[in-house]
Amino acid sequence: MNFRWDDLKLFLAVHEHGSLSAAARALKLGQPTLSRRIAELEELVGEALFERQSQGASLTAAGQKLLPAAQAMAEWANEAEQSVKKQTHLPEGKVRIAAPPGIAYEVVVPLAAKIRKQHPQIQIEVLSGIEVLNLSRGEADLSLRTQKPADDDLICVDEISSAMRVYVSKAYAKKLPKHPGLPDLDWIAWSTSYDNLQTNQELRALMPDLKPAFTSDDYIVQMAACKAGLGAMILPQATHRYDGLGELKVLQELDIDLGSGAVGTLYLVCHKRHRHLPKVQLVMDFISKEFDILRQAK
Repeated sequence: MNFRWDDLKLFLAVHEHGSLSAAARALKLGQPTLSRRIAELEELVGEALFERQSQGASLTAAGQKLLPAAQAMAEWANEAEQSVKKQTHLPEGKVRIAAPPGIAYEVVVPLAAKIRKQHPQIQIEVLSGIEVLNLSRGEADLSLRTQKPADDDLICVDEISSAMRVYVSKAYAKKLPKHPGLPDLDWIAWSTSYDNLQTNQELRALMPDLKPAFTSDDYIVQMAACKAGLGAMILPQATHRYDGLGELKVLQELDIDLGSGAVGTLYLVCHKRHRHLPKVQLVMDFISKEFDILRQAK
């Protein structure tokens, strides 16, 4: 039985995205083509690999058996690609940075401008999203994430912690009582599909009956709402103090104590295979310097 790596990549994509339609969009492939390729792989295996359901596709027993080997092949393929890339010692090429939307917007974008100014041979690609990308399979070169990695193959290169504080527009602040409390504020939060995120969790811990005035699944939309005076947001104090785009300066920090547990930590993570690639090392050094600036601003 001879498996083609291209087919196994499709198999992994369907498993990871949960449906053929989502995988087809991510792969920029027509769904009929993807369905046909999966059907050919199932014919080769001799069993169905997925149970097609109205809400997506889940692995069958045969699919579960194939999954570990396919994942191992993905890691081997990425390792082979990285070993070829290591042949060049010049810090040039594309570096992909995965980051939460807020960090991508406030920190990574101005950082990319600095890198490009000094190293125009480096191209930065920012993968901004809530989901944590798989560095083992080369979905990104570096990751800025709010959870420390548990995978032994991942290295936490640097980290920074910051108090989480309440911010409102200056116009909104003028409408508030002299010493506002949490219930006095209209809250801007993540939509219910992202209730697991730290800011929503903190708000609900402080106000179990919270009914946000405005929610969105997009950080930029939330920030626009805050600037427009729709309500208050919880933001990391460090990134507010160092804002490369200057937009957060239109906001005002309120003197409201969210408790000792209201601290956010940002980790700079890479795969151990990428640690000494010149282009990746260069970008990591820039990020660590930015972390130093944020630490000094406290």
